[in-house]
Amino acid sequence: MKTNRSKLVEPVKPSEAPDAAIAMINEEGTVVGWTQAAQQLVGYSAREVVGRPAARVLPFSQDAAKARALAERCRAQGGWSGTMTVRHRDGHTLTLTLRVSLLWGENGSHRWLVCVTDIGGLSSGSLNGSLRESLLTHAPIGIVVRDLQLRCMWVNDAMELHDGVPRAQRIGCRLRDSLSGFEAEALEVVMQRVLESGTSTVHEFRAWPPADRRHEHVFSASFFCFQDAAGEPLGVCSMSVDVTGNRRARERQAILGEASTRIGSTLDVMQTGQELADLTVPLLADHALVDLVESVPLVLEPSARIGTANGRPPALRRAGLASVKLGMLELPWAREELIHIHPASPFADVLRTGRSRLVPVLDMDAHLSPWVHQDPTRAQKLRDSGVHSLMIVPVHARRCVLGLAIFGRSEEPAPFQEDDLLLAEELVTRAALCLDNALQYARERTAALTLQRDLLPHRVRGGAAVEVASRYVPADMEHGVGGDWFDVIELSGARVALVVGDVVGHGINAAATMGRLRTAVRTLADLDLPPDELLAHLDDTVRRLNDENEVDDESHAQAPAMVGATCLYAVYDSVTRRCVMGRAGHPPPAIIDPQGCVTFPDLPAGAPLGLGLGVLAFESVELELPEGSVLAFYTDGLVESRDDDIDIGLQRLSAALTQSGRSLEDLCSQVVETLPASAHSDDVTLLLVRTRALQSAQVASWDLPNVPTVVRTARHLAARQLSAWQLEHLLPTVELIVSELVTNAIRYGSGPVRLRLIRHQVLTCEVSDNSTSRPRPRHPSTLDERGRGLFLIARLSRRWGYRSASNGKVVWAEQDVPSVAVAR
Repeated sequence: MKTNRSKLVEPVKPSEAPDAAIAMINEEGTVVGWTQAAQQLVGYSAREVVGRPAARVLPFSQDAAKARALAERCRAQGGWSGTMTVRHRDGHTLTLTLRVSLLWGENGSHRWLVCVTDIGGLSSGSLNGSLRESLLTHAPIGIVVRDLQLRCMWVNDAMELHDGVPRAQRIGCRLRDSLSGFEAEALEVVMQRVLESGTSTVHEFRAWPPADRRHEHVFSASFFCFQDAAGEPLGVCSMSVDVTGNRRARERQAILGEASTRIGSTLDVMQTGQELADLTVPLLADHALVDLVESVPLVLEPSARIGTANGRPPALRRAGLASVKLGMLELPWAREELIHIHPASPFADVLRTGRSRLVPVLDMDAHLSPWVHQDPTRAQKLRDSGVHSLMIVPVHARRCVLGLAIFGRSEEPAPFQEDDLLLAEELVTRAALCLDNALQYARERTAALTLQRDLLPHRVRGGAAVEVASRYVPADMEHGVGGDWFDVIELSGARVALVVGDVVGHGINAAATMGRLRTAVRTLADLDLPPDELLAHLDDTVRRLNDENEVDDESHAQAPAMVGATCLYAVYDSVTRRCVMGRAGHPPPAIIDPQGCVTFPDLPAGAPLGLGLGVLAFESVELELPEGSVLAFYTDGLVESRDDDIDIGLQRLSAALTQSGRSLEDLCSQVVETLPASAHSDDVTLLLVRTRALQSAQVASWDLPNVPTVVRTARHLAARQLSAWQLEHLLPTVELIVSELVTNAIRYGSGPVRLRLIRHQVLTCEVSDNSTSRPRPRHPSTLDERGRGLFLIARLSRRWGYRSASNGKVVWAEQDVPSVAVAR
């Protein structure tokens, strides 16, 4: 048999080797060959059977008429198969499915080969699956019996269909005489081992039979040792069947199995295209190109739908290419290059119809003529490559056209067949599913990231209290955008609120929840609540969100995921240099003193938000900070990873923060650059603040008695201080604000009154009293003599408000200060 692509493959495992019982009978009905499997089946050894009539184990052969009728039928039909009763050595009978094959020898002599195709007592797993199926379906089986020198002594007619060697040229010859090359030598080694061991084995090899020279076939050959009357090796029998279909099915299954692990390993659409190309070369094709509609890499919904595209096809972007020839990698376009398809080309037709195109024998002038004339230089390069067979498969999902996959053969002589196209379509379908998932995820991630960036502060300012720098690093494509947030909220009296939080989960829901919580924190901060009370209110907010997300028992609607979050809230006062902070399940901040020493304060951890435990679940701690201290607020993505414990992350953060003397922006960059690669599985948020302290000359305060006449004194003190600060132009307004605030404090309070003026970016006027009642603006009628104080303050001030104090409340109002005055 002449082959140009035959390959002997490894034998199957011993447990998988066929163990069919085989006997060879001559023209007179005498057993002339016996196998160990035959002995195992019927109990007779070769010594007891060989040289004796087959009637010893075949009862029907005792009837001469039946025996002659069977012999004539076998000669006429070239064999026989059917059910037969066989006698066991211990006397019981076995009903078996037998196959009798006619073998020819020299000078037209013949013998019969009897094999069991249904070995009742033996495990069906002992017979090779492909051989068993072929035997049961009467598939042509090539049979050759060779002597101890491996010369062909007997052969059936079906063998010529396998290798094209006529019977006359085979009898008396060794395998190497009719089949040259490595295959013959390797198969003879196998047969020699079978003779020496007396066992059986199976090998597979590839060949090009004469009946189908264009297609490669795979044959499974089973080898058995015949024994003579003394139990010695008499010869070896080979039985081969065409298992091309089974082989291709196994290869297809193997490729599909690889596809499940090699395609779609990332959410990058361009990388997915390259993975498809890499998988198919050389398993399916010699060259592969994957082109995506230009909008796909841009994470835009493809506008073209199957069967609706008109006019010029969409531009494509090369996402993947692979080739068995390195020089082919740039043909006809390089990766990521933009490609414009001719409207009359088969590529455009596949894009338009969504149906694959198989070109078994490629004629470029006939099949690619529009493109050939449009780009003759590249067309000539494609001719020189030797591509002779082509498949064009559309990449589509949800009836949207995503692109094309093109497969070509140049080194492999066999053209593509229908089953190759089916396999290619299956692989492309899997890749399209991965691409569609990546697109949907990327769109959701983009929306979540856009929402989150819109909800996060675009520019943080700390006013007179702190200097601020921040970083936000979203999670990678695989894990998605999370719900991290931070905020810096300027409060009255040269104070500032510092917030960092983390919503559990990823995606647009987490980003939306983050926005709701950030808004809630800002609203609560405007009430000037201490950290423990603010966290308690925020805990109630999260709990209410979870109540809204519960499943509706009546509609059985799918509820959103339960909300969980952590938060750290701190208030820093630049007048007293004191910072009050509390946390709800959030990592503690790092504090870097002016000398560069890093500490993590021992703050009560508090419960995560959403448990509804009330104010007792949170505690506030007050710290005094030297001017120039740096506070680092962060989310767990900065210090936790899949590979490292949180303690290692905290040590890494401490080492990065000890870079004293650097600006906050540089320090932020330094910390983020130390992140390990695995840290990108979660969002990373970092907020750095450097504390400032107001000078004593910027603050003036007075304790006043609770008597009506003190209002005039308060106006005089305020006027004198404004004159010292060179803010005389604010005097009329400030005098009126001071009068109203002090009057209200005396009217509704019972203890001493404290007046404080603070000059920073704004001028703040504060009046403290021991009353806990909340000041409320009124809407007096035209005849009312009172109730217009707070209304006037609201009209005259930049903003006003009140906050609780340890022994009462503080009512304040702010005035804008010219920048020249602030500079002084």
